[in-house]
Amino acid sequence: MAEPITKKALREMPVIRYEYIRDYLRTGHIVFCSGSYAFSGIIQKLTKSTWSHVAVVYKDEELGRVMLLEAEPYIGIRLIPLSKYLKDYKGSKRPYKGQIMVSELNIPMEKQNLNKGISFGLDELTRPYDNFEIIRIMIRILFHISRRDRNRNYICSELVRDIYARAGVIMQYKDTYISPDNIWNDKRVNMKYRIL
Repeated sequence: MAEPITKKALREMPVIRYEYIRDYLRTGHIVFCSGSYAFSGIIQKLTKSTWSHVAVVYKDEELGRVMLLEAEPYIGIRLIPLSKYLKDYKGSKRPYKGQIMVSELNIPMEKQNLNKGISFGLDELTRPYDNFEIIRIMIRILFHISRRDRNRNYICSELVRDIYARAGVIMQYKDTYISPDNIWNDKRVNMKYRIL
């Protein structure tokens, strides 16, 4: 499990410049975001977590690109250059407002299995974000209601869970929903670099 971390401790961790670690990033690394946006704050409060977003790295070796496969509110599932987060988040000419941590699973994974998971995620591109799932999660937390029926819309942590499930790795969590914090707390996750 990645070490428990507070927002304050995360902000105090040294930042490693993206240029220094870019070559070490690999397909399957997990990117955790601790945003300072209103929507991020809602997620952090609901889940009592430092984390508000999670995504999976897809590295195209042939093109030399490091991309994030993510489910983004109001956009849906997309593939975006990690460098865009760090320099020009959402076309604002400013970096992502918050902190970003790169982590990895500390289990051996066969490349063909990981490719199955990433291929699944790529097949889901443009599928809608489940904008109302956050409200449903809040209701389930407040009223202790069990798991919802599955649909084809995603929140970020559901996409990451399903990518790894297709790769043969079942994320371990006990809640009736999966949040970025549930993935962070999986005992196989190890933090590697804080890059923002």
